[in-house]
This record gives sequence, C-alpha cells and structure tokens, in this order.
Amino acid sequence: MTEMKDLQTSDRPNWCPGCGDHGILIAMKQAIVNLDLAPENVVISTGIGCGSKINQWIETYGIAGLHGRSLPIAMGVKLANPELTVIASGGDGDGYGIGMGHFANTMRRNLDITYVVQDNQIYGLTLGQTSPTSEKGAKGPSTPHGVIEEPVNPIRLALSSHCTFVARGFAGDMAHLTMLIEAAIKHRGFSLIDVFQPCVTFNKVNTHEFFRKRVYKLEDERHDTGDLVKAFEKAGEWGDRIPIGIFYQTEKPSYHDEDVALKVHNPAKADISNVDVGGLMESFM
Repeated sequence: MTEMKDLQTSDRPNWCPGCGDHGILIAMKQAIVNLDLAPENVVISTGIGCGSKINQWIETYGIAGLHGRSLPIAMGVKLANPELTVIASGGDGDGYGIGMGHFANTMRRNLDITYVVQDNQIYGLTLGQTSPTSEKGAKGPSTPHGVIEEPVNPIRLALSSHCTFVARGFAGDMAHLTMLIEAAIKHRGFSLIDVFQPCVTFNKVNTHEFFRKRVYKLEDERHDTGDLVKAFEKAGEWGDRIPIGIFYQTEKPSYHDEDVALKVHNPAKADISNVDVGGLMESFM
C-alpha cells in the first residue's frame, strides 16, 4: 500500500513561503496515496515555471519539458504505455499561453491524462508579468498601464473543446482539491483541473484571502455535472461568488478505446527481440 512517505523526496520545495503550489503538491501526493497508486506507475510531466518544478518533489517518474510542452510529453508517455497514470502539470502562462495549441488539441483527442494547471494569473518565475488569465486592467512589469486584452476563461474554453472532465480547485482548500484530483485520475479521458494558486510575491490582488471570501463549491448547490449549458453558465461567474468543483463530466470513448493499434496491444510490452537497432544507433555515433 502506498503511503505518503513513499512519495517523499530528499529535496524540499523552494517555492516562496505561502505560495499556493505547496497546497497543490500536498493534494497531488494525497490523491496518489488515497488511490493507492504505485509510484513507479505514475508519470508527472511538466513544462517551465514555478509550478512546473512539482515533479521534482514527488517520488514518482517525472519529465521536465520545454515551456508549454507538458501535454505533448504526457501524450507520448500515455501512447507508449497506456497502463501508466499520467499527470501533466504547469502554470497558466505555460498552459494557456505558449501551450494553448497543445491544450486545445489534447482535449479533443480525449487521451486518458489528468492536467493540473496552477493558475496564479501571473508569470511568477519571470518576476510578475501578466499572464493569459490576468484580469483586464491588471498591471505588471510589462503592462504598467494595465492589460487591455480580455482574459482567457479556461473553463469555458475546455467546455467548448470537447473536454470530458472540467473542474476548478483552490490551493487553499487542500481536502477539496485532493478530491478533485482523485476524481480526475479515475475519469477515463482527458481531465482538466484549473487551480486558483495565489502567488504571494507578485500577485497582490488574487490572494488567499481574495479567494476564501469568494469561492463556493458547486456540489453544495447540487450542480448537475452532466448539464453542459449550465456548466458554461457557471463558468462565467466572477466577482463576489466564484465557483469551484466539477463543472462538467461526461463519458465517451477515449483515444485508446478507438485507436486500432492501441486496442489490441500495449506498445511498451511489444516483443522487439527480433528488431535490430544497431545500424540506427551507429548513425548517431
């Protein structure tokens, strides 16, 4: 049985004290423990950014890719070995900025991957520039007069991109976030969890206090997670009340259920004893 100590690394996170990433790290580890997932069967793929260092502090397999490229790596891992539990993780700049094209296309393919986005509405690693989810008018080093673009609404984007599991969490409520991550991993298909992750150093507006005063749980209001129209409506709420929880969930065949080759065998377990790669390897020498 997997225990929390099995996921403990020798290093400790170097995030700023109070950073929301600490809550996400704890929730992700707790979800792995609660689901009794063997660490050697879990792969966490990340891009670049503060939050993308999360796989350095969970004792599973991890791959750190390029900025915005956590999802292509996660897809490659899942296609090579469908039996693995694959989690992609990264920030809002990583996933909704440079990685936006991968985000949209991974959702429509419906690969069995869980994507946890640490959404702090800022570029924390590069000292506080505004991100795709920054509110209009937000000021930063690169936008001293305020952002003039409308922010990306990742929940509505996911709902309109055939995502089969769409949720939002808050790093300040680790128990609730743990529940969401568990549900996302158990869901067969692509799962998005957009997480409000306060950046205590650079974002002085969207703080822990800001969210604690506003967030409410969709399940407390008996939200119907099978109602796409209602989910889209809820995703537009922002202001005094901001919903967290599962907005939408539906069942449909995953990529692996419909791919001709993947339906009959696991590529990672294919017999390659008669394959000679000697010539190929020599070409790289």
